[in-house]
Amino acid sequence: MSSSQVNQAAPEVDSGDPIPQLAVRLKAAGDPLRLEILRLLSQDSYSVLELCRIFDLRQPALSHHLKVLAQAGLVSKRREGNNLFYRRSGDGLEPLFTSLDSLPLPQGREAAVAEIARERAEASRRFFADYGNRFREQQELIAGYDVYGPQVGQLLRPGANALEVGPGEGEFLAELAPRFEMVTALDLSPTMLERAQQFARDSGLGNIEFLRGDTREAAARPGSADSVVVNMVLHHTPEPEQIFRDLSTALKPGGQLLVAELQAHQQDWARDACGDLWLGFAPEQLSQWAEQAGLENGRSVYNALRNGFQIQIREFLKPETATATSA
Repeated sequence: MSSSQVNQAAPEVDSGDPIPQLAVRLKAAGDPLRLEILRLLSQDSYSVLELCRIFDLRQPALSHHLKVLAQAGLVSKRREGNNLFYRRSGDGLEPLFTSLDSLPLPQGREAAVAEIARERAEASRRFFADYGNRFREQQELIAGYDVYGPQVGQLLRPGANALEVGPGEGEFLAELAPRFEMVTALDLSPTMLERAQQFARDSGLGNIEFLRGDTREAAARPGSADSVVVNMVLHHTPEPEQIFRDLSTALKPGGQLLVAELQAHQQDWARDACGDLWLGFAPEQLSQWAEQAGLENGRSVYNALRNGFQIQIREFLKPETATATSA
């Protein structure tokens, strides 16, 4: 049976009977290319054009496959500016997905995925290299530090070692330094790392190590941090899911990860004005990534801002009995 016949003959997925629902999903997934698409979309969200590059397909052909998967409830989509990004969904098919995800990507596909990740990361790096001097002005367009910083500080649990990913201009280091014996500030941008260093010098903060790199540097120090803080960083990064895995690895058993982030929004001007790669995140999306990285939900705070944005402050905990999560 062709994919178009599957699409036309399929009963409605929202039927109350689970058997027809399962049949629709299995028929939609019963195509080698669509299985490859589902495997890829478990790792990250991709636009149609990115998927065309990865699978070397023309857009009409790929859009047809995505339509079949979407109608079966196997992928979800979100709009960011003029682009639609697709992600795998579909509760109840975990056994199928577990087997699917254990299969490696073909070498050609893996190279295309890696190239797209490099391009996304380079776009973020270029933004902060070009606009580092306007960082505060651009952050104020959405949410200044005062909106979320003090509340994140209230959730901190003092300990021996803390890590802040993407310290920006360094304000939150003043919250971390008195509570921990040693603090590591990790940033990929040399411009922003220099600003954080200057803030620490001006504030007399002497127990801070400054480290240039991405979260792979944190994962290279497994079980080293009591607390990890990520303030308004994830929406600038190409692979938030990987960041959760890296930071879970860096946490000690019983440690906490604190994330301050934008909730999902439709204000696509933030891409050009503020270097955003993601238009925020649904709370359940952060929870899913945390769970997949071996973390548990902790406390949560949600704030609405006057300019239409919403901030979520989330705590995720690494179980006491957990071992470091591999990247």
